[in-house]
Amino acid sequence: MKTIRSFLAEGNAAVAIDDRPIATGDAKTFGIYLFVISFACVYYLSNAPLLLGNYDLGWHLAAGDLIREQGRIPFADPWSFTSAGRQWYNLSWLWDVTASVVFEYTKLSGLVLFVIACGALIVGYLASICLSSGASATAVCIAALSACLLYPSFATAPNSYLAASPNTATMLFCVMFYAECLKRTRWFLLPLMMVLWVNLHGGFLLGFLVVGVFCGAALLRRDWLGVKIYGLVGLGCFIAIFINPLGWHIHDGVAATLGHFVQAHITEWLSYFQNLSWPGSIPGILYILIFVALELCCRGPCPLESRLLCWLSLLLGFHQFRYMSFFFMFSAVPLALHLDRLLPARLNLLEVQRSLLAAGIAGVCFLPLTFMQVEPALELPQMLSEQDALYLQTHFPHARLLNNWNVGGLLIFYTRGAIPVFVDGRAATAYPDALLRDYFRLPEIEIDEAAWDTVLAKYQIDTVLWVKAHDELRRFLVDKRGWKEEYAGLYESIYVKR
Repeated sequence: MKTIRSFLAEGNAAVAIDDRPIATGDAKTFGIYLFVISFACVYYLSNAPLLLGNYDLGWHLAAGDLIREQGRIPFADPWSFTSAGRQWYNLSWLWDVTASVVFEYTKLSGLVLFVIACGALIVGYLASICLSSGASATAVCIAALSACLLYPSFATAPNSYLAASPNTATMLFCVMFYAECLKRTRWFLLPLMMVLWVNLHGGFLLGFLVVGVFCGAALLRRDWLGVKIYGLVGLGCFIAIFINPLGWHIHDGVAATLGHFVQAHITEWLSYFQNLSWPGSIPGILYILIFVALELCCRGPCPLESRLLCWLSLLLGFHQFRYMSFFFMFSAVPLALHLDRLLPARLNLLEVQRSLLAAGIAGVCFLPLTFMQVEPALELPQMLSEQDALYLQTHFPHARLLNNWNVGGLLIFYTRGAIPVFVDGRAATAYPDALLRDYFRLPEIEIDEAAWDTVLAKYQIDTVLWVKAHDELRRFLVDKRGWKEEYAGLYESIYVKR
């Protein structure tokens, strides 16, 4: 077992490696970047329909349109009848506006390309810091590409972390913070990045985790200059978070998400083991096992901060699935260094870089072909179609609607409040806790008749929009309560009170 002294010594050795004047942007490394970025983007494009699979995309686009129309950030919810006057904390208003503009002029194709461009930046950043760590071209390509193929978590859709969603902004900025803290050359830009991040997504708190780990590692080494640098960065980022429309009250919006009881009902906040899918999760499991084995068995210099972030995000990922994606990204540098010590030295030749350049050019050529192949399949999630929403709006314009959580955002997009929703993915940032507690007693396979009767009476519901496959609900509403199944779409049914 390593002593603390030897562990810190390895961290110091890693910093020495990072400080060497390694050229990461010259002609020799261009082929590496081209290879990892082009093949990652081909993979992302081939999964383009999944990039649009986030059920909240509808309300994000509607929110962006609303902000652009009114010229201000709305603080009251305009689309539901159950918010009870609660303030709406829109933590992603800037992403919503950006997505709204992109969608208006380029439709879904533009949104997909916008997301893939963010993915390309993430790949490029990871390749850059792997190269700066001193790893060989082959090791960099294996580590960076593996991480970037796994972190989106396409196998567990709709819990995808490279998608038309504000989550993508957090993934990108988290990697940027990680890279700039490792390089320690442009740390003064991080507070400026935080100004953007805090207006794009509530995940900006992860930036403080990254800076805090680097500051803590510098303190352990007694690197007082590093402590000063990261301390100033943290202070600057703290000041930057108040440059947003909510001001100090952004704390209330974040508090309405983190640690809230609603997390127990949202899959991305559940544990890693509750989100496993077979066989799609097998590559991720193998990656984790390989990483752990290399960490325990291999010796050699590796940035202490990278190791701390890897293990911390891995443990957090087992607890809540959404953090596992950060593990894949943070682990790229340690994995590249471990692989570099295992690969034969003869692979570290100029011929390898030339081969990567040729393969990268081939990957770039595949991009337009892949796009043409998948473009016809690009559409919003079909949990609720425009036809379903139009039928509801035409035949039941004054409906007092109880809708399923997953269709709330799409209903907002299609009707823009013409049919006020009961609930949607904005959760506690827009709805009172009492309403959410009432709702989450309903979506069970076995119907709680008392809970349903209470909600139907309490909120004077006369129309229910629910998952078509829920046969227990059909029997309860139609056979026991005398309702009528008025419409059956591909995924949703509309029940009306006689």
